[in-house]
Amino acid sequence: MTAIRLLLVDDDPLVRAGLSLMLGGADDIEIVGEAADGGEVEALVDRTRPDVVLMDIRMPTVDGLTATERLRGREESPQVIVLTTFHADDQVLRALGAGAAGFVLKDTPPAEILEAVRRVAAGDPVLSPTVTRQLIEHAAGSTLDARRTAARTRIAVLNDRERDVAVAVGQGGSNAEIAGELFMSVATVKTHVSRILAKLGLNNRVQIALLTYDAGLLEDNGK
Repeated sequence: MTAIRLLLVDDDPLVRAGLSLMLGGADDIEIVGEAADGGEVEALVDRTRPDVVLMDIRMPTVDGLTATERLRGREESPQVIVLTTFHADDQVLRALGAGAAGFVLKDTPPAEILEAVRRVAAGDPVLSPTVTRQLIEHAAGSTLDARRTAARTRIAVLNDRERDVAVAVGQGGSNAEIAGELFMSVATVKTHVSRILAKLGLNNRVQIALLTYDAGLLEDNGK
């Protein structure tokens, strides 16, 4: 089994030490590097080639949001999980918009952080539908109608089956769960997800979830 290569980015050395101790003990996780500021991330990524970056938001020189945007703007980029102390924060929404694969709270139990790293490395999102809705509602405000109209226009390029898969992704389903719900193979689900990302110009499944919520599709489906 190939270990998941993980890069830790946090300006607090005690937090990094705790994460390293907590995550590095897992058989399928290899801590390949640590950084104290977002400005160090790109060079470290080039040197260590991580699969996943666990990224703090607030750092003194280059914050985690800027570092995430820089990473996700590259042709080959690791997945990014944002670390935060906030349940609903405009900055977290910006990070997701930049292409982060999700976020975990710093007080999340160790087993859940491990599972988040594993899921992201496997291509699955780490946001629950409830958390996704909280984030969007927090940021949308009076612009909700405009966001909905724009999102529905974008979603309209999908065919019926792709739309079904997009909604299932928005509901937080894994590939296996979506396959069971929609009576298709996991490979077919993956193909549909890839096509959805390409058609909509999105980076990952979390952005599909955000767009389906903006479009009101989760409400339409009783979620």
